[in-house]
Amino acid sequence: MKLHDLKSPEGSTHRKKIVGRGIGGKGGKTAGRGTKGQKARRQIPAGFEGGQLPLLQRIPKLKGFTNPFRVEYTPVNLDALVALGVSDVTLDVFVERGLARKKDLVKVLGRGSVGAALNVSAHAFSASAKAAIEAAGGTTTVLDLPFSVRPPASGNQHQNR
Repeated sequence: MKLHDLKSPEGSTHRKKIVGRGIGGKGGKTAGRGTKGQKARRQIPAGFEGGQLPLLQRIPKLKGFTNPFRVEYTPVNLDALVALGVSDVTLDVFVERGLARKKDLVKVLGRGSVGAALNVSAHAFSASAKAAIEAAGGTTTVLDLPFSVRPPASGNQHQNR
């Protein structure tokens, strides 16, 4: 048996009753809606509460805003850097080992401790991470943010032409 062989049992489905096609026969004239009143007329709008202020208008709206200039970083801690077992840590190493994706901005955070000297390149460092890496004899290199995140500031933006 396959999905296309399945059929509902005999008599379980019913054809929809056709109403409102003239006064001849059943279902004519008022079409089963009774006489007069709101329910006999056209459809009532969704959310209509009989003239009372609707729930959607009564609830408070969202407050605040979302900052369009927010820069989101992928966090990588010191203990993850030590676990890599590499002395020169670059963005390519982060991507290869699955700590970040290709287009991610990486920020190194200070959880864990560094035993050996590491040369780390990332987009940002926390103060504690930078101090720990440099205390172990390593170096930190801050990479520039790509243009898609923050465009370069140039002096000729507001010149009259």
